[in-house]
Amino acid sequence: MDRSKSNRKSLSGKRFSGKIERKRSINRGDSNEAENSFGREIKKAKGIDSEPNTSQKKNSFARGANTSGIKGKRRNTDSFSGKRGRNYDNSSKSKPKRHVKETSQVREASDEVRLNKYIASSGICSRREADKLIADGLVTVNGEVVTILGTKVKPSDVVEYGGEKLRFEKFVYLLLNKPKNVITTSDDPQGRLTVMDIMSNTVKERIYPVGRLDRMTTGLLLMTNDGDLAKKLAHPKYKVQKVYHVALSKPVTRNDMKKLTEGVELEDGIAIADAVSYVGDGTNKNEIGISLHSGKNRVIRRMMETLGYSVSKLDRVSFAGLTKKNIPRGKWRTLNEREVGMLKMISYV
Repeated sequence: MDRSKSNRKSLSGKRFSGKIERKRSINRGDSNEAENSFGREIKKAKGIDSEPNTSQKKNSFARGANTSGIKGKRRNTDSFSGKRGRNYDNSSKSKPKRHVKETSQVREASDEVRLNKYIASSGICSRREADKLIADGLVTVNGEVVTILGTKVKPSDVVEYGGEKLRFEKFVYLLLNKPKNVITTSDDPQGRLTVMDIMSNTVKERIYPVGRLDRMTTGLLLMTNDGDLAKKLAHPKYKVQKVYHVALSKPVTRNDMKKLTEGVELEDGIAIADAVSYVGDGTNKNEIGISLHSGKNRVIRRMMETLGYSVSKLDRVSFAGLTKKNIPRGKWRTLNEREVGMLKMISYV
């Protein structure tokens, strides 16, 4: 008996030591391999599928649902869930009476929305900013100034701001692959091509870009009329990750790559990259991938110029987990419900 106990203890000790060794081997992972992995992800970002394959999850869930072992058994629902059981008396006349409103009244009540939501849905500002416009007496409903927060309006009401009639619109979320020589603005006094010129012929809603890409930068740009979400995604507080493919005038040294992650002093403060790596297998030292969440203007170009490099190409390949797959340059697509939900979850963090 004592010998069997000692054998079991030695066996459990070996298993425990094996777990420790595996943990140590994981912790001793080569940093260069991690860096190369990030570089490969930069290279593949244009082809990453934003729709994960959920068939396996659904199948596993279905298999799990059939493992209860009670198939074919009937449940007695007489004592719970309110379902009719064997003792239900169908002849009973003591049924609860339901208070039914007029159909027109129900429809009218459901169509009413708060005034700040109405204003925000028109695309001119967020709900919080709309509350300020209302409190300042800058909004009229059916020709009368409204200053009470929480006021509800119907779609048939005429809401105006600054003498312009606002239109209640559903929220739309579009992902544009911006080409070169296009301005990220709704209107350009110099008459240059803007992102709105690209999309105005096919999108009837009043949408705006989330953040900015300078004229020579290409890549992903989120367009929406959801003012609340746009403001949150553009704010550094929510740390929305953006990944860029950067081509430079000369090879980048590892020392300078380390400086990018430690912080580069700019005229408006320190800018820090979250991750930096050579693109692909690292044979081309002139191309790197940079991941960061800073919202500073032209931040990557200024960081590289501070270190003595000139940027010849800058392409945003990922924004908040969204990629450019199946979006040719100058084209756009509509986000699906899962992607919109993902963006909203980021803004709640």
